Order: sequence, then C-alpha cells, then structure tokens
Amino acid sequence: QVQLVESGGGLVQAGGSLRLSCAASGRTFSSYKMGWFRQTPGKEREFVAATSWSGASTYYADSVKGRFTIARDNTKAAVTTVYLQMNSLKPEDTAVYYCASGTGPLRDVRDRSMDYWGKGTLVTVSS
Repeated sequence: QVQLVESGGGLVQAGGSLRLSCAASGRTFSSYKMGWFRQTPGKEREFVAATSWSGASTYYADSVKGRFTIARDNTKAAVTTVYLQMNSLKPEDTAVYYCASGTGPLRDVRDRSMDYWGKGTLVTVSS
C-alpha cells in the first residue's frame, strides 16, 4: 500500500523556521520525483518545491526561492523521506502543505503529473 505521511507542521512566528518531513513507502519512491505543494482555504493548490529522483536537481516556486530547501533521503530501502526546510517564514506561507510523488520532467509540476499525495500538514505563521 502506497503511503505518503507528512509531519513537522505547526505554529511559528514570522521569521522563524520549520522542517517538514514526508515518509513515502509502498513502492520504489527512489525512482520518482517528489514535491511539496500547499493550499490555503479558497485558493487552488500551488507548487512549492520539487526534487528529482536522485535529489541532484531541484526546482522552486519563485515565492519560496532562497528561503526553502527541498532534500530527500533514498538510503533506506523501504522508505524514502523528503524534507522541506523552511526559513524566514512569512504569514503568507501559512497553508496546508502536501507531499506528492510523480513522473515526468522535474519542472512539470501540474497536479496531474503527481500520482500519489499525502494528507497534508498545517503550517501557521503568525505575524
């Protein structure tokens, strides 16, 4: 059974940091690109960051470039873990953050390019 489970969300003050984790299991996730997306009430889900299957290549939304860093750990056979280090957080970063896996080009970050999704973790940044 494929599972993506996010953790690490919470409440933080503006300017602070959080690290999100996503534990992916149930298939060979080391062969797939992985990404983070976020959504706030009333808005469409938006892309945040993505990493290639090896972690050698990354791609970021302009809104988080220079503040967020995505990384992955493929060293464990049964579980691939993807991290999102978020620094210099702003109130507008408040959202539910979702982890997802997908195929195709790294920069194809449309929802339909991602085939498995986690249930999300809430990040709240207070001003």
